[in-house]
Amino acid sequence: MLDHTAAADTVMTDRLERVTAHEHPERSLVLIKPDGFRRGLTGEVVRRIEAKGYVLVAVTVTQAQPEQLAAHYAEHEGKPFYEPLVEFMSSGPLAAAVIEGHGCIAGFRALAGATDPTAALPGTIRGDLARDWGGAVQQNIVHGSDSPESAAREIGIWFPELG
Repeated sequence: MLDHTAAADTVMTDRLERVTAHEHPERSLVLIKPDGFRRGLTGEVVRRIEAKGYVLVAVTVTQAQPEQLAAHYAEHEGKPFYEPLVEFMSSGPLAAAVIEGHGCIAGFRALAGATDPTAALPGTIRGDLARDWGGAVQQNIVHGSDSPESAAREIGIWFPELG
């Protein structure tokens, strides 16, 4: 005998999960680093984000402030690459964006490609647009949050009004 109550509960749970996911989609911070901004690649990066189907929630062009960079890279403080990284990230304007969409954290990181632009696959942002310039830190065009927790923390740093 078919249990209509259990079937109805399953349908309602599925519908509720889909509605909840739609009402609270995942968000990620994306930074188009000074190298990408300087080379005029902001539009190309945004085009790829939108082509992937993610929504731009907020976008700004800014000069990173020391306190933003200290908060953003706090886990790296004291490491040998910390000072060169902060110097690079403050070397010129950057574009900061909040993107939204189901799975956008993992999706953007796949779109960005491997951190090392030499190893990044063709078709990715870094594989197509970045290269090793021989500097103290990788100038690899973009940053994307690596987890929902990092996204929330980073969005609060760059877009306090959304945090």
